[in-house]
Parts: sequence; structure tokens; C-alpha cells
Amino acid sequence: MRDVAFTRWDPLRDLLALHEQLGQLVGTDAPGWTPPVDLYETANEFVLTAELPGLTRDQIDIHAEDNRITIRGARTSAPERDIPCEQYHRVERGHGRFSRAFALPEPIAVDSITADLKDGILTVTIPKSADRGTRRISVG
Repeated sequence: MRDVAFTRWDPLRDLLALHEQLGQLVGTDAPGWTPPVDLYETANEFVLTAELPGLTRDQIDIHAEDNRITIRGARTSAPERDIPCEQYHRVERGHGRFSRAFALPEPIAVDSITADLKDGILTVTIPKSADRGTRRISVG
């Protein structure tokens, strides 16, 4: 008869191991959270809004080319506290790196894209164009 060693199943450990393996497969841009985004179209432009509470303009990177726009950034974990935290009871707000990329159905005017961050809402206005190009957009 063989001796069989039993170990207690820890689903959190398995989930964290799977998350780490997926991060290695995807690479360094693996998202830590996914901010919600609305993207709609008018006759002359696309408008993208993203909920990014707690981020500053310097923490957001927007890149556009041809008919594709990408938003990247990072939100740090809980702010420093005067009293150290001994244990979290619930963590629902996402933190870490994020990256969202969108392929638009038409070419865009990369030189005319504007972005604004107000009250934690990023609004990117993306005019349509027949020309193609590449540009990094600064958040105003």
C-alpha cells in the first residue's frame, strides 16, 4: 500500500498562481485593473470617456495611430496612512497598471485629438480623417 500525502486546497493560492502565469504570457503590459470606458461616434468624431478616479494627467498615456487609440496608466495602491494597516477586509478598487486599446472603424485625425481630465473622468475627442498618422496626445 502506498502512502498518499494530502494537502489542503487553497483556491486563492491557485488563482494567484494562474494570474502570475497569465502575466508572464501577456508580458509587461498585463493590466492590473480595467477602468470602465464609453466610446461613441458622432458624424465628425469619436468620443471616448474613461473613469480614472485618483489619477493625475501625468499618470495617463494616450497614443493614437491610423484607426487605433490606446490609453495606458497606473494607479498606486491605497495611499499612505498615518496608522499602518494590519489587515484588509475588502479590496474592490482596482490598482496597478492598465492598458485599453480600441480599433476604430475609420481613420482618425491624430493631429487634432484632444484629451481632458476632469473630476476623474478622461474625455478624449477623436476627429475622423481620411489621412493617416501617429501622435502622442498630452492630457490637458
